[in-house]
Amino acid sequence: MRKDNAPHARHHPPRRRHRARTDIARTFGATDVVAERGEAAVAAVRELTRAQGAHAVIEAVGTEQPMRTAVGVTRPGGAIGWVGGPRGRGPVRPDGPPLESPSVGDPTVDGMNEDGTGLLTIGALARLTGIPVKTIRHWSDQDLLPPAARTPAGYRLYGPDAPARLEIVRSLRDLGIGLAAIRSVLHRERTVAETAAQWADALDAQIRTLRLQRAVLRAVAARGTAAEELPNMTELARLSARERRRIITDFVEDALDGVHAPAYRSGLLAAVPDLPDDPTPEQIGAWTELAALVREPELRAALRRLAEYSARTGPAAGEAHTTGETDPAGREQDAVRVAELMRLRGEEAVEAGLAPDSPAAEPVVAELVAAWLPTQAGTADPPAEDGPQARGRLLEQLETAAEPAVERYWQLLCTVTGRPVPPRWDTAGTWTAAALRAHPRPYELDRSAFDGTDPDRVMHAYVQVTRDVGALVAAVRPEDLELPTPCAGWSVRQLLDHMVWENLMAASIAEDAPRGDHAADHLGDDPRAAFEDSVRAALAAFSGSGMLHRTYGPYEAPGAMIVQQVVVELLAHGWDLARATGAPTPSAPEVAEETLAAAHRIYGAAPRTEGSSFAPERPAPPGAGAVDRLAAYLGRDLV
Repeated sequence: MRKDNAPHARHHPPRRRHRARTDIARTFGATDVVAERGEAAVAAVRELTRAQGAHAVIEAVGTEQPMRTAVGVTRPGGAIGWVGGPRGRGPVRPDGPPLESPSVGDPTVDGMNEDGTGLLTIGALARLTGIPVKTIRHWSDQDLLPPAARTPAGYRLYGPDAPARLEIVRSLRDLGIGLAAIRSVLHRERTVAETAAQWADALDAQIRTLRLQRAVLRAVAARGTAAEELPNMTELARLSARERRRIITDFVEDALDGVHAPAYRSGLLAAVPDLPDDPTPEQIGAWTELAALVREPELRAALRRLAEYSARTGPAAGEAHTTGETDPAGREQDAVRVAELMRLRGEEAVEAGLAPDSPAAEPVVAELVAAWLPTQAGTADPPAEDGPQARGRLLEQLETAAEPAVERYWQLLCTVTGRPVPPRWDTAGTWTAAALRAHPRPYELDRSAFDGTDPDRVMHAYVQVTRDVGALVAAVRPEDLELPTPCAGWSVRQLLDHMVWENLMAASIAEDAPRGDHAADHLGDDPRAAFEDSVRAALAAFSGSGMLHRTYGPYEAPGAMIVQQVVVELLAHGWDLARATGAPTPSAPEVAEETLAAAHRIYGAAPRTEGSSFAPERPAPPGAGAVDRLAAYLGRDLV
């Protein structure tokens, strides 16, 4: 028995002495059991309710004494419902005064039909189940809860199974199942399991829709989408997988119309933009951008150029592969592996500051060509070995594939589908293409360039040039740092940073630990101190390591010649610095002529092509000094 002394406590006291009946009563929410009868029962209930009486009472016998007890325990204005009693009669009233509440106001006998059948009115059913009358009436109109009978006045009466039936309807509605489906279950047209499976599938669709809406909202917030762009973005996000495929298919077919490149075409069509069920804002944004990109004429023209190249260089129709290679997936993997090797080697070369026209770039080019040759076995007229044909073909492929719009297309497709986005190729591709132009055929080392290098004279030249160029560096003012220089694209600050790096790089080679930080800032806030520190570090490394008397690299280049290259670079860049700042040209009178001769010896066979370190030689006026002639030889315009 629950004892709750709170003024608002709700008590549900059945007046039962039979164990089975009291157990049922507790199952339906009874909190207290009153075993007394008559006046004793009235007193017990009023004590439980702190003399207020019960709000509603159901009497299950309907004879005189139980009815008097029911009236006694009901508060003023309360309600009494009843079931049972002789059929066809209402609650038994004793001879004498009518049943009255012992307090002010009469309780109303309501809720149960008075014919003794136990049928429930709609109001009683609402109070019993906690479901509003309006809702019960609507469900009844929908044939979910047909009335068992009606009163002579036309009011609905419901049978004893109505509460359980209502609980079934309420449970299914709480799960989101529609009224028509519930009616099918109640009429045994479908099982609960079948209906649950159908509505679970419907919920899955709703969840996908909600996730998509969330992703669109996140994408709008992240991208700062303008109001006028929102309808198009939302429409694109709602497209089905078939509709998205249709957009890409129509685009590819239109771009490649009339070009016979089946392998290239099938590769494009196989890559479809399938959004996952729970797309991220990034995927929604990528799909929106992709849908706009495929409408751009630039992308269509670029894909067509690639398809035409594929048709021109691929195997002729019906031509059998003579290599025995029949695995397209294997060939594709080989191509991906070679492309990744090219990207890595190109980025490493750029990071190390390796000029594409440098003799040191030749081994890199040879490695890449050797890795690429086997992938050409199935193409028309494949090159058999490294040479001008092979290098020309590889350069043509790189130039053809250098399509920024196509690269962006694949990046967006990968983002939409959740696949890893391929690394950018532009930096490595530019370097590799420049290296192929600079080295159109395998390099045959002319070792005569190594002759005539006197270590002592080289060290003397380095000291003299760094002294004269150092004076120019010391005179640079802060406001000069952003001035342009004869080195295209370089400011004075960038030029000085490169000169410092030249010294540091030579020193690291001397110490057998070549630097890889070409793109870092080597200048700091004090250009003069940075240059002087780098010169001291280089002199110490040259002397301490024996560099001037050693050889380096796969071609066994003399260390003295490497230092001589630094001398040429510093003197030429000193000329650039003087021109940029309006200072006098460095003269280095004791070593200028021999430095010019060294430049001819070292760079005489070097290509002067696009991407090379030096532009084509420029004319020098009669009577020009050695430093001016050096600048002209290395591509500077003296006018």
